[in-house]
Formats: sequence, C-alpha cells, structure tokens
Amino acid sequence: MPSQTPAVPQDRPANPPDTAKLCRLGRAVVATEAAAVSDLAPRIDADFARACHYLLACSGRIVVTGMGKSGHIGGKIAATLASTGSPAFFVHPGEASHGDLGMITPSDVVLALSNSGETHELLTILPLIKRLGSPLIAMTGNPGSTLAREAEVNLDVSVEKEACPLGLAPTASTTATLVMGDALAVALLEARGFTEQDFAQSHPGGSLGRRLLLHVSDIMHSKGDLPRVTTDATLHETLQVMSDKGLGMTAVVAADGRLAGVYTDGDLRRTLDRPVDIHELKVVDVMTPNCRAVAPDMLAAEALQLMESEKINGLLVVDGKGALIGAFNMHDLLRAGVM
Repeated sequence: MPSQTPAVPQDRPANPPDTAKLCRLGRAVVATEAAAVSDLAPRIDADFARACHYLLACSGRIVVTGMGKSGHIGGKIAATLASTGSPAFFVHPGEASHGDLGMITPSDVVLALSNSGETHELLTILPLIKRLGSPLIAMTGNPGSTLAREAEVNLDVSVEKEACPLGLAPTASTTATLVMGDALAVALLEARGFTEQDFAQSHPGGSLGRRLLLHVSDIMHSKGDLPRVTTDATLHETLQVMSDKGLGMTAVVAADGRLAGVYTDGDLRRTLDRPVDIHELKVVDVMTPNCRAVAPDMLAAEALQLMESEKINGLLVVDGKGALIGAFNMHDLLRAGVM
C-alpha cells in the first residue's frame, strides 16, 4: 500500500515560534511569578501572625478548601501542613454542600482559598462554617471580597498580573497562594518545635525516613552471619571466614568475647606484600587493633557519615561491655536505602 504523508493538524501554527522566542516567553513567566512572590514579603505581618495563632491553637484539624485551581493548590498546602506537624486535610467545597461538610467540626480551623474571594461554592457553605463556630482564615486576591470580610483573618495573595498573556489562566496568583501556604506551614513547623525525627515519622516509606529512623541494629549482620575469629586463629582460617561471610572483613575477638581487632581486605593486601605462611601466621599478628566500633543504637545515617569521613568500608558493632554483636558494610547501607 503506498505510503501517505501524515496530515498536519489544523491547530498547529504554520510558522511555529523559534527557540529564542520560546525562551523569551518562558523567562517572562518566571519574571512575572518571581515578582508576585517578592510582593508577598511585606504581607507577612500581624495578620499572618494572627493566622498562625489560630492554627497553633487548633485542637482539631486544619480544613483546607478551594475551587478549581485554588483547590489544587489547597490540596498541596494541606499535604504540606500535614507532613510538617499540623494535621490537615482538603475538602472540596462543591462536595461540602452535598454532605462532606460533616467532615468539619467546631474544633477545626478552615483555611479557604479563592483569588476573587467570591467563589460561589465557598460562599454557599460560609454560613454553615460560621454556624459551626470554626475559625475561618481566607487567602484571597481581593481584600474587599465577601470571603475576606467574613474571615477572622484574610491573607492578601493578590498579584499585579497573571503570567498568562491573556490574563485568564491562574498562574502568578496560584504561585503566590502556594508560597503563602508554605510560609504558614514552615512558621508553624518552627513554632511547634517540629524535628527531623518527627518528619521521618510521617515519611517512613521515603528515603528520608529510612535515613532518619534506621539504626545500626536494623542493618547489621549478627549471630551466625557475623564474621569472627579468635585471636589464636591462623591467617588461613581467617581468610576462610572472610570468604564465607562476604563482608570483606572479620572481627578478631578475645576469649571473653570482647573485640580485639579487625582484619580486612586491605590488611590482607598489606600482609601479602611480605613473605608469609598463611597456615602458620596468626591473625593477631597482622590485624588492626583498637579498631573503630559503634553501638547498635547509632543511626545508620551517622554510621555512613563516619565511614565516609574515615574512608572505611565496614564497621563492627559492640555492646556496652565491648563484646562483639554485629558487623555491616557499605553494601548493607546501600540495600537499606541509607545512601
């Protein structure tokens, strides 16, 4: 069958703009939105502090609501608040007037987003929010709007112009609203004394959670998987243990179980630089004594930092009495997602 030239879509411009023009348009958007964000700084004022006080005093949840693009931004703000120590969730205002308003209680604080401040779906549920007695914080681009006037606090997120050349698509206004939401979340985070450990508790599945919550005891090899020889072992016996356990090292322990030293692949290379009889030579004569060891409750991330700073590939683990209880290497940290 003869090949046919594909038809050009009718909505494709006959002469598409060149690279320089596309980049110019993109930079104009960035400049417009950057100016909108910069204009927010003077508005971090007493009203902002009042909003924070309402949110800090909230004994229930922060209920974020907004319609259309404001709703999308509201969902992200709710997620940021929730993950930084301020329990929050998003409620769609259209669904709220059809039953979801029951998700809001008098102990909650409502954070309502609307650029115009006159969004019909929000104004419809406004009397019901007032009847509940839930404090209302508004983020609007119109401080004289109905929503702004009815709120306990209105945060001004107005912009001089949208980045959209038609002035229609919410662009700079949604960016400004998102940044104001981030400002609230971070201010609350600091005020609550929220820590990295707290953040990890709400992100256990992420890499940060693994880095902050995993301890050495969670990743170390122990018991039958632990490479160890006694001080009277020959180098030949030591190499067999190292080969069997596959950690690139073995612990050398005294008769009482206390750690006496370590023998590593690096030690082996140095040993073989001189003539030796591996069947007669004792490991105690070529091991590294007074080696670095860590406690089982050390964070895995701290152990990684230690290994990187001392340029070593593995660590031994001892209990409070100095007895050997575990060992791990860089591969174990990698498998655990710590690095």
